[in-house]
Parts: sequence; C-alpha cells; structure tokens
Amino acid sequence: MSTLFAGVTTMRARALCLSERLDVRALESTTRLSPSAPLAFSAGSAGACVVFRYGVVVFVNVAPLEEATMLAQLQAFLGEPFAKPETEELEISIAADDAAATPVGEMVHSSALVVPDLTVERVQVIAEILARSVALARYEAAVKDSAAAVDSWAMALQKGIDAKSFQKQLLKNLGGTILIQSAMTSRVEIGDKPELLWERPDLERLYLRLEDEFELQERDKTLERKLALLSSTAEMLINLVDNKHAHRLEWYIILLIVAEMLITLATIIFKIPH
Repeated sequence: MSTLFAGVTTMRARALCLSERLDVRALESTTRLSPSAPLAFSAGSAGACVVFRYGVVVFVNVAPLEEATMLAQLQAFLGEPFAKPETEELEISIAADDAAATPVGEMVHSSALVVPDLTVERVQVIAEILARSVALARYEAAVKDSAAAVDSWAMALQKGIDAKSFQKQLLKNLGGTILIQSAMTSRVEIGDKPELLWERPDLERLYLRLEDEFELQERDKTLERKLALLSSTAEMLINLVDNKHAHRLEWYIILLIVAEMLITLATIIFKIPH
C-alpha cells in the first residue's frame, strides 16, 4: 500500500501517553502497515494506529468512537496505566499541488501539517514526533509537581520545621526523578534519530521540520537541566536530614560517655563497691 487515506484531504493525528510501558512485542502478530518500526497497523474504518513501548499510542484519521474501542482493546497491553493520559494533536492536510512549490512538499502552515500525500512511512514519522512530544509533556508535568514540592520543603526548613517530617517524601521525589531520567535515556530517546530515517533518509526533512516545530531538542535539554537540579536539591535535603540525625546520635554518645565518667568518678570518690 503506497498511499493511505485515499480521498481524504484533512484529518487529525492524536497522541495519548497512556502508561509507563506498552507491550509492543505482544502486538507484533497484528497485520502491519509497514515492516519498519514503529509498529503501525490499521485502526477504525479508514485510519491507522502507531504504538510505542514507552506507553504512547498515536491515532491518525480515527473517529472518537473508534478510538475508544481501540483503547479498550489495548488496555491488556499497558503496564502501569496513568489515571489521566497526556494528549497531543496535529491537523494534517493533503494538498498535492504543494509538491510542485516545495521540493519535498512537507511544511507546517497555520498550525496544520501540509503534505503532498500521506504514505505509511510519513505516518510513522509524524507519529514518532507526536509520541516524543506527548511523553515530554508527561515528564514536564511531573517535574513541575516535583519542583513545587521541593520549594515547599525548602520553605519549611527555612521556618525551622524538622526535615525528618518529610524525609519519606524526599526519598520518593528523588526516586521519581531518577525514573524519569532513566525513561528519557533508555526508552523515549529524544536525542536519537528514529530507526526509520536510516532506511528512508528522504523523510529526514519532514522529521527535522516537525522536531523543530514541537521544539523537542530544546524541551529535552531544559528538562534534563531541571531534573539535574531537582536531583541535586533532593540529595542535599536528604543529606541535611541525615546529618541532623548523625549530630543527634553524636550527642547521645557524648552524654553516655559523660554519664559513664560521672559514675566512675562517683565510685572512686565515695568508694562505692562495684
């Protein structure tokens, strides 16, 4: 199949970040639209679905009711689903006349992507961008919440509140930060070129254009800086709590030593038998 969505000139691509993981291997027996990754297959009456192992599903030209049916079918393949999925949308217009004016014919105009035709490979590239963008949005929201929590703990320390009262939350916050860093590096791989572009270098222009439109590289770098700051701040606060505990323990030891010395001194002075 060289061209999808014959007769359709305008459609919607919608990405949903559903869970931490999606078992793509279990779906590989599905009839694929292309042998290349990411996995894409037909969805609804005249649409496509592209799935990603980091829990993102992208629908292209799929009606809302058809989308709901497909999501219900995918529930069994989701690991640690989110209560409220993050979403990202893009309007796509097919305008064959633009191919003559633009060498490749791929551009974003008036918040819509305009292409001369929509092949399976173009669908995969568009889905790759939307999937990475919506995953970033999920991490950005999580980091924003973590930053707000760290700010409130820092203010509590400034007011003299014992840090021990929120030590568990600090550890949880640090763990969440490490998990996001790991997911960005090993699963989403924002900075890496998609595998498809090695096979189809002619699609790199489309990918780079959309990557720039969604500011993926800039957002990725900003998120990395925020994660590094959060991680170092949480570690500093945890060390502060540990140091306070260590100092308290040192005072207990000193008091025990002083008590032992006083008892020994009293024994010597008053000749108290052992």
